[in-house]
Amino acid sequence: MQSKDIPNLISVLRILLTIPIVWLLFEHEFSYALILFAVAGISDGIDGFLAKRFGWQSHLGGLLDPLADKALLMSSFLVLGGLGLIPVWLVILVIFRDLTIMGGALYYNFSVEELDANPSLISKLNTLLQIVLVLLVVTNAGPFTLPSQLLTWLTWVTGFTTLVSGIAYVWVWTNKARDKGWHG
Repeated sequence: MQSKDIPNLISVLRILLTIPIVWLLFEHEFSYALILFAVAGISDGIDGFLAKRFGWQSHLGGLLDPLADKALLMSSFLVLGGLGLIPVWLVILVIFRDLTIMGGALYYNFSVEELDANPSLISKLNTLLQIVLVLLVVTNAGPFTLPSQLLTWLTWVTGFTTLVSGIAYVWVWTNKARDKGWHG
């Protein structure tokens, strides 16, 4: 292993952290799940910082980092939805958006050209809102009770940005594919 592999190793560890986080959520150990979720979030910042600061960015890292984010967020949404802590409609919307984006990215990568994806501003905002929503829902279920109006508002805003960012991805990448001569 070389120094430049550290960000990728951190991303792999973040993917593996998904397993105990999901288990803790199922067991209603929300305080411990919150701690591990925070560790995962901090590790996301660290691997990004290291990759940019030392020029350790790689194609693999460009795949592993969002995969780690999606694994953690999608599994958290599924479990919290199953526990009735996040509305099912939002869980379906988040999962459908992410599967559409991942499927589209794979298709584009193998049918049009190698994908060099940079998340849009609305997508970054959506990911941030999804993370904050999961953190606050788990906090509310565990150590602290939060105002229900805050969680309701955040749920709707997250749903809106999920929908808009999903539509934006389909629109932008379909047009890029057409510009490259794809006729699907």
